[in-house]
Amino acid sequence: MTNLNWLIGGPAGAGIKVTGLILSKTFSRLGLNVFGYTEYPSLARGGHNNFNVHVSKNKKSIAKKLDVLIALDKNTIELHKDKMSSSGIIIYDPAKIENIEFPNIQTLPLPLKEVATECGSALAQNTVALGATMALIGIELDTLNSVIENVFSKKAKIVDVNISAAKKGYELVKEKNISLNCLTDELKEKIEPKLLISGNEAISLGAIQAGCKFYAAYPMTPASSILHFMAGKAREFDFIVKQTEDEIAAINATIGASYAGVRAMTATSGGGFCLMTEGLGLAAESETPIVIVNAMRPGPSTGMPTWTDQSDLRFVSHASQGEFLSVVIAPCDMKDCFYETMNAFNIAENYQIPVIVLTDKLLSESYGTVDELDVNRIGIDRGVIESTTSSYGGKRYLFTDTGVSPRIIPGAVDGIHVATGNEHDEYGEIDASSENRVKMQDKRYRKLESLQKIIPLPKVYGSESGEVGIICWGSTKLSALDAQEKLEKLGYNVGVVCFKYILPFPDSEDVRKILKRFNKLIMVEANYTGQFLGMFRENLLIDVDDKLLKYDGRPIYPEEIVEKVKSVLSGGENNG
Repeated sequence: MTNLNWLIGGPAGAGIKVTGLILSKTFSRLGLNVFGYTEYPSLARGGHNNFNVHVSKNKKSIAKKLDVLIALDKNTIELHKDKMSSSGIIIYDPAKIENIEFPNIQTLPLPLKEVATECGSALAQNTVALGATMALIGIELDTLNSVIENVFSKKAKIVDVNISAAKKGYELVKEKNISLNCLTDELKEKIEPKLLISGNEAISLGAIQAGCKFYAAYPMTPASSILHFMAGKAREFDFIVKQTEDEIAAINATIGASYAGVRAMTATSGGGFCLMTEGLGLAAESETPIVIVNAMRPGPSTGMPTWTDQSDLRFVSHASQGEFLSVVIAPCDMKDCFYETMNAFNIAENYQIPVIVLTDKLLSESYGTVDELDVNRIGIDRGVIESTTSSYGGKRYLFTDTGVSPRIIPGAVDGIHVATGNEHDEYGEIDASSENRVKMQDKRYRKLESLQKIIPLPKVYGSESGEVGIICWGSTKLSALDAQEKLEKLGYNVGVVCFKYILPFPDSEDVRKILKRFNKLIMVEANYTGQFLGMFRENLLIDVDDKLLKYDGRPIYPEEIVEKVKSVLSGGENNG
């Protein structure tokens, strides 16, 4: 096998996430691609948690079939046994789980807790399982031990306990002479270590690199870790972080900070974005540039707070009353989260509009490897900020050919500074006359002409023409790319057409030229109504041949896309 799909599961509080991260970091240091996906219920205490790690030389996403399952309780086996591959192995502690027999699945009982206790702490049972995993694959413990030292660096005693536990787990499997035939050739290659990063961490780093000096938010899964990360870096990079009393305060504080002259950002999920919509309109009317991150989860209402989908697309594209320009960017992977957050700040300030970075739980909280993040790839472009009133006579909302008016910073330029949510004249004074309303609305929408020119076309991966074009947006790109690779090996000529910039929609004529290269088109997205498909039809006046919509809160697996493509090409039922 050229990949390893590993999962550890157990009750909340059993150290599931830290164990999955240790394994993920180990393989990233060995230079392999890693995708780590965590699931947990929305409970204050209890429930089943798991961390799924997919390791390969070139795969991008999560996989469905498991090669190794570390079961810390019986519930884990019941929930995941049907995902086991034909050569998979379930590792469990017979002192906790008795009478496990599966005729078609190999089991490996190991005294995890007993061994961990002998090493100094029963809590190290997960590390015993990590050592066993290394032995199954045939990897020496040096890299794992170095990760353990880093993770528990502030607690020397815990480092010793866990290194000892990993060694014991390794020896237990070696004594049994059991191995998995996976990653053998990949691990022989000398590959440079990779950076392991979550989507939210990448967004945070992108904001810091872009010069964000104010971040306000109220905690809401799955956006909360942006707040945690930013708060941890605020002193080091000299910016302000405020945990506000609610999302209304968060967006208003963000608008105020931007009006005062600094780059400002807020982040939330769908429920919090509901509260932000009035503030979104204020930013648009006052032409105050802000960046908002919306990390999607299933709704409506509280819905499924710790699961994933893509059902806020229409909402964020049409949020707040009235008509105004905004930009919606849907990053497709961890690198995009970094670079597109930087782009979001540049676009917001150049056009004096709100920009929404639209992610989801899958991308926000999963961990993926990247080769590098080039901090010099995208520079800081703050647009035109006036230092004197002489050129425009103090008219903050001056009518211009481009629609972009001179931006002034209170305190930096003399005079009276007015910003209002009411319709206003060039000075910012309220003016509800019909003549002024038409001129102001026309002015704001004149920005669209130049804005449209910087909206990139969707990128095509794999075959640029052929039997099928898989249409996707946002995080679904990850599974689509793995599906495309598998389909190519099966002899199918398939390309992936991935949209990253959703609003404004990319140039329709050029997009149609790209799509015409494929005989059939299949839309893939994680919602019930096909929200992007609706925007696709509306802007392009064409339809797809079929669609794969998933809305159970779980990621779209590459295998599901492969089966859909095969079904369409074999003349299966069309539900597009």
